[in-house]
Amino acid sequence: MAIENIFKERKYPFILALSVLLITVAVFVLTTTSNPISSVFFYQQQSTRNGTVSRTATATTPSPTQNNNTPSPDNSNNNTPSPSDNNNNKGSDGGGENNDSSGGGNNDNNNNTPSPSDNNNSNSNDDNGGGSGGGDNNENSSIGGNNDNNGSNDKNDSSSGGDNNGSGDNSGSSGGEDNNGSSDGGDNNISGGGGDNNDNSSGGGDNNANNNNTSVVGSDPNNVDNDTNNWSDSNNNNDTSVAWSDSETDPMKWELCRWPTAADYIPCLDNKDAIKKLKSRKHMEHRERHCPNPPPRCLVPLPDNYKVPIPWPKSRDMIWYDNVPHPKLVEYKKEQNWVRKSGEYFVFPGGGTQFKQGVASYLDFIQRTFPPIIWGRDVRVVLDVGCGVASFGGYLLDKNVVTMSLAPKDEHEAQIQFALERGIPAVLSVIGTQKLPFPDDSYDLIHCARCRVHWDADGGKPLLELNRILRPGGFFIWSATPVYKKDERHRNTWELARAVDSSKIGLVVYQKPMSYSCYKIREANDPPLCDTKLTYNSSWYEPLMRCVSELPLDRGDTVIGWPKSWPERLQVPSAIQERRVAIAFEDHNNYWSEIVSSIYLEGLSINWSKVRNVMDMNASYGGFAAALIDKPLWVMNVIPIDAKDALPILFDRGLFGIYHDWCESFSTYPRTYDLLHSSYLLTTVSQRCDIKDVVVEIDRILRPEGYLVVQDTMETINKISPILRSLHWSLKLYQNQFLVGIKGFWRP
Repeated sequence: MAIENIFKERKYPFILALSVLLITVAVFVLTTTSNPISSVFFYQQQSTRNGTVSRTATATTPSPTQNNNTPSPDNSNNNTPSPSDNNNNKGSDGGGENNDSSGGGNNDNNNNTPSPSDNNNSNSNDDNGGGSGGGDNNENSSIGGNNDNNGSNDKNDSSSGGDNNGSGDNSGSSGGEDNNGSSDGGDNNISGGGGDNNDNSSGGGDNNANNNNTSVVGSDPNNVDNDTNNWSDSNNNNDTSVAWSDSETDPMKWELCRWPTAADYIPCLDNKDAIKKLKSRKHMEHRERHCPNPPPRCLVPLPDNYKVPIPWPKSRDMIWYDNVPHPKLVEYKKEQNWVRKSGEYFVFPGGGTQFKQGVASYLDFIQRTFPPIIWGRDVRVVLDVGCGVASFGGYLLDKNVVTMSLAPKDEHEAQIQFALERGIPAVLSVIGTQKLPFPDDSYDLIHCARCRVHWDADGGKPLLELNRILRPGGFFIWSATPVYKKDERHRNTWELARAVDSSKIGLVVYQKPMSYSCYKIREANDPPLCDTKLTYNSSWYEPLMRCVSELPLDRGDTVIGWPKSWPERLQVPSAIQERRVAIAFEDHNNYWSEIVSSIYLEGLSINWSKVRNVMDMNASYGGFAAALIDKPLWVMNVIPIDAKDALPILFDRGLFGIYHDWCESFSTYPRTYDLLHSSYLLTTVSQRCDIKDVVVEIDRILRPEGYLVVQDTMETINKISPILRSLHWSLKLYQNQFLVGIKGFWRP
C-alpha cells in the first residue's frame, strides 16, 4: 500500500509521528556533528584583502543578497567590504528545549540563521521571537540560558558561562543556567550571560524586552558599572550572536606581576637585566627602550583603591591620588607650583618652574614677544620636551593646539603618568643615543622650559635631532629660568637668554630656515647635510646623526611651504604631492567620516562621554582621528613600522602620532588610554608575533572600563576573543567585523 494512501486513510497515524521523530533526530545529529567548533551558526561575508579571500574559521550558511560592497580605502592591507544594507532573515538562533537550536528558550522550530546586515528582520516561530539568548527570552540575542544540547556532553566547554569561566552550574552549554545577567554564571543581576534576567538587555534568561541582536560574550559583572554595562540603549538590529569554543585557544592561566613597582610596569623601559648590561649611561641609554624577549605575560596589578578617572575637563585640574600614588613628585616640586596634594586628590594649580603667573599668562607672553607665533591658527602641532606634568600642553588645548608632551620615565616620579591621567597627550621618550620616533619635518613648534637636555652634547646631536623633526619655518622656544644662574653648565646660556630678553622669563625663539640659502653660505660644511636617501623618515631604533637634515622638496624641487591654517589643513595636507596619494587620501577620509558617524558613534553602544584618551593603533592617514575632531578627546595616531608611512601626511593635517612596532610594548604607563582602536592590524601583526602578547599589551595600557574596538576578519576575531574572555572582558560582535570589548577590574 502506498505511503500516501496510508496517511490519507489514517489507518496508521502512529507511523506519521514516528517518521517525524526520526527526521528530527537525523537533522539534530547532522547539525551537531557538522560543526564541532560552535553551536551557533552565523554568516560571515568573504573579505577580500589584496586580492585574496579571508574566510572565517566558523561554520557559515548562505545569506540573503547583500547590496553594499564599499571597500575600505585604506592601503593597509585590506579591501574589506562594508556591512550590507538589506538582509531579511527568517528564523532565529534561539532554541532552548529545541534540539535544533543554538540557544536557550522554548523555541521548537528555529533552524534558520540570520546574517549580518543593516536590516535584520527576523521572523521566528513559536515561543522565541528571534533571540539566540537563553531561557524564555523572546527577543534576546545574547548567549546563555537553559540549553543542554549545544554539542558537548557533561564537559566544561562553555563559551559564556558554566564552571569553566566563572561561577554557575552549567556544563557544556553556551550560557549559564539560572545566571541572572552574568556572562560567567552565578546569580549576578548585572552583566552579560544567561539565566532569568528580566532587566538586562545583553543577558539571557526570561528577558522579554530586548531587540538588540548583539552578542555579549564574557564579562566581569562585579566590575562594570551601569553606564558601561547597559549596552541595550543602542537601537541597532544589525548585530549577530556568536559563541566561541575554548578549543579555539589554549587555556590561559594568568598571573599578576609581583614586585613592588609592578603597577607601573613598562616592559621595554623596565628591563632591568638589559639595563644592567649597558656599558654606559652617560647618554641616557638606561632611559631608552630595551625590550625583553620573550615579552612577559603577567598582568600588571591595579594600585590599591584605584578608581575610574575623573572626566575631562575637570581632570586637567585634579586627579585621584590613589590612581597615581607618587607623593615624591609633590615634595620634589613643592616650590615650583606644579602639583599639590589635597585630600584624596592631586591638584594642579597651573604653575611650574617657568609659569610663575600661570600657564595662560606664559602663553600670552610668548605670542606678544614673537607675534608670528599665532596659537591655534598657524601653530597647531607642538612638542613639549621635558614637559613636567604637561600643564603647558594642557592649556594649549584651549587655543586649539595639540601638544605631544615628552619626558623620560621616572626622571621626576612618573610625570608622564600624571599627564595622561589628566587627559593630556604624552609619551615616554628621551633624546639620548637614538632618534625620536617621529618623522622628519613634522612639528610646528618645539618647546623646552628648563628641560635639562644638553643640546650641545656629542657635537650637537640632540640639537640636530630637534632640527630634524621641526618643519621648515618652525619655531624652537627655549626658556631659560633664574634657576640656571646657579647651574654652572647653563650659566652662559642663561646670560645669552637674559641679553635677548630682560624679563624674568628669559625666552629665546629660534626659527628653522625655509630655504637652503643659509646652508650654502657657510664657511665650513660642518655639520654636513644628511644623505636623504639613507636617513629620511628612518627613525625607529636609529642612532642620532651628526648631520643637518635636508629640507623637504616638492616635485619641482621647491621647499614645501607651511601648511594651510587650521582647520583648513585638516582636509588639505600640503605634503601630498602625487595624484594617486591624493585619491587614496580622499577615499580614506570619506570612508572614515561615514563609518565613524554611522557605526562608531551611533552603533557600537560606546559611552563617548567617558572617552578622553584614544589610540588608533594603525592610523594610516588619520581619518579615524579626523572624524572625531569635534569630540572632547584626543587621538594618539600610531603608524606600525611595517605599514605604509603616512605619518608625515598626518602631521601635515594638524594631527600627531608616533611610529611603533606592535610586537613590542608601547612607551606608556599602564591604564593610560580610554579607548584603543584597531582596523585590520591584528591580522597583520599576528603574522610576525604571538597574538596573545599583543592582547596582554592591550590589557596593560587600557584603563578598567575602557573600550577596545577591533575591525578585522572573523578568523582574527575568533583568535583574540577567547583570550579576552579569559581576562574577564565583556565582548560584543557587530556585523561580523566589529568586536567591542570592555575591560573590567578583574585581576588574577
